[in-house]
Amino acid sequence: MNSLENSLQNIAESILHFDEASLTSLWEKYKNQIEQFSTSPEWEKAVIIFSIINAVRAKNAIFNEMVLKNKAPVKTEQPEKHQGKPHLKLVK
Repeated sequence: MNSLENSLQNIAESILHFDEASLTSLWEKYKNQIEQFSTSPEWEKAVIIFSIINAVRAKNAIFNEMVLKNKAPVKTEQPEKHQGKPHLKLVK
């Protein structure tokens, strides 16, 4: 892995420790900043921060969806319901 990839891996590792609720509280602030375009480094940083916030939110949404999908109850076959006599077993 080259140094660029190492840097990105380190950034990703740091971002994974951020709390989504805390990031979401900053979403509106950075959304407003990027809507006010300028050629400044501050505007560029705001775009990156806004993108990171959205990336964490997307990652968590996908993660939660997959966890729920994998935990979906397995459908077990129920004995067919027959008209008339109920399905009974003799127990001694």
